[in-house]
Amino acid sequence: MCGICGQLRFDGENVSSKSLNNMMSRLARRGPDSSGRWVDGKIGFGHQRLSIIDLSSHGAQPMLDDALNLALVFNGTIYNYKKLRVQLTNKGYSFFSHSDTEVILKAYHYWGEDCVEHLDGMFALCVYDITRQKLFIARDRMGIKPLYYSLSSRAFTFASNTQALLTQNIDETINPIALQQQLSLHGVVPAPNTIINGIRKVKPATTITIDSKGKWKEKTYWKPLAERSNGEISDDDYTERAHELLTLAVAKRMSATDVPIGVLLSGGLDSSLIVALLNEVGHKNIRTFSIGFEDIEDEAGSEFEYSDQVVEKFSTNHNKYIVKNEEVLPRLYEAVSNMAEPMVGQDAVAFYLLSEKVSKHVKVVLSGQGADEVFAGYFWYPRMAQEQGNEVERFAKHYVDRPHEEFLQTVMSTYHCPNHTDKWLTKEFNKSGAETFMDKVLRTDITRLIVDDPVKRVDNMTMAWGLEARVPFMDTDLVEWALKMPASLKMKGDGKFPLKKIARALLPTSVIDRKKGYFPMPALKYVQGEYLEFMSDILTSNACINRGIFNQKYVNDVINSPRSYMTALNGSRLWHLALLEFWMQINLDRK
Repeated sequence: MCGICGQLRFDGENVSSKSLNNMMSRLARRGPDSSGRWVDGKIGFGHQRLSIIDLSSHGAQPMLDDALNLALVFNGTIYNYKKLRVQLTNKGYSFFSHSDTEVILKAYHYWGEDCVEHLDGMFALCVYDITRQKLFIARDRMGIKPLYYSLSSRAFTFASNTQALLTQNIDETINPIALQQQLSLHGVVPAPNTIINGIRKVKPATTITIDSKGKWKEKTYWKPLAERSNGEISDDDYTERAHELLTLAVAKRMSATDVPIGVLLSGGLDSSLIVALLNEVGHKNIRTFSIGFEDIEDEAGSEFEYSDQVVEKFSTNHNKYIVKNEEVLPRLYEAVSNMAEPMVGQDAVAFYLLSEKVSKHVKVVLSGQGADEVFAGYFWYPRMAQEQGNEVERFAKHYVDRPHEEFLQTVMSTYHCPNHTDKWLTKEFNKSGAETFMDKVLRTDITRLIVDDPVKRVDNMTMAWGLEARVPFMDTDLVEWALKMPASLKMKGDGKFPLKKIARALLPTSVIDRKKGYFPMPALKYVQGEYLEFMSDILTSNACINRGIFNQKYVNDVINSPRSYMTALNGSRLWHLALLEFWMQINLDRK
């Protein structure tokens, strides 16, 4: 619902208002409704507001509670804030607003650092205890809302995107571990790393406490288990409970708002099921939005064939947008400049263009992100399950974009390093609380990889237009339940079997049993024509050569035969390289 930033200084200097303003200028698109700042010596907060709950000035941030001597900036939505408000009122607290922001302040005062365990929502928040001179930072369990930071002996500085932190004096060199992960995990750099050495990000389900001298304490407050319970649960019981939890997830995301909400309707099972469940719980005049692009060869550029059926069945108030491929290239600069990190998923640009249209009608949308990870809908899961041998190798064969040997060919010797991707995967798979190999795969995808792939893309591209996306399939209760389901149940029938069973009574059969689609952007997958020329120019530019990251021989090989360099997930290696370099030219060279 906004963009936040701030700084806590350890060197005796006061926070500079100019420094705060510089950061806020790079967050303005996330919160176009109003702005606010608060500076008190060595601590300072900045906020760009997207007004969704309590639209009055009482809900403005940074929010100060003079009675409790606390200050707060917060990005996100707390879905159970009304229930918490009643609890806290019964504990003797009085409220001066009707916002979820103030509920966080009171919750922190009452429960302390454990307040996050009571918050049901998506959030990145920073509370400053003026009395104790202590900063408390927290990120939601699923990492839906971003929070980046820079830490030095002089100060701790944080913001909702990297662009804000790049206005500060930080180390802008490239992180070699992150570079390898960027090029191996299709753009995913797991927290706390980012591609820039001087910028890190708070891990999901994590709190950090920092005192006035820079003493640091980090805690993980949620560790979901991918294990079966001792009692016998039937497949029908698993599915019935999933239906209940998904319905609740959709309903509470519709109720926590003082503004109208829409649905991003792709035509796939996930977003179509959200519309169906909204109808099932009695919501009328549902607003839906779809976007499509031109086909390239046999690659469909839209899923209107299916979204139109959903619109007809539920009589939604629908807006459909068609974008010609030649209209996309001129907008790439805008889209990439709004990426907090380089995002190679082709749907990032699609979401950017769709969000521009949708933001003219609503401020909040529901989106189907997370369903494929939570309910095992991707084609590579069954392939992994059928493999034998080493777990990391089974996973990597069907997921990793380029083997380590190819990574070493891709980059200059300066960036050669051990296989950090394998090391990271090994660490994740070795964590306790997962019964089988596929339980480990799905837990890692849901709790770590999804954060820095589809979830990050949706947040960045929607918030670039002051549009908040809510993701019911990433509801914590639903995720915990889905992780308890046997992986075989979820993968049954080409994946997402429980969702398909739920949908049988709600959606047209053609929408349920169709071949799985992906938010299409064919021009960034099958690179040709002006797109090939564009990417070639980026990768052979003086800026790219002088940066010294890529081996130009490898680059030329990819440019000369882009379709020979597709990834295990059917992505374009050429686009991966070009996107990374383009992002650095925009965000590092042209600040």
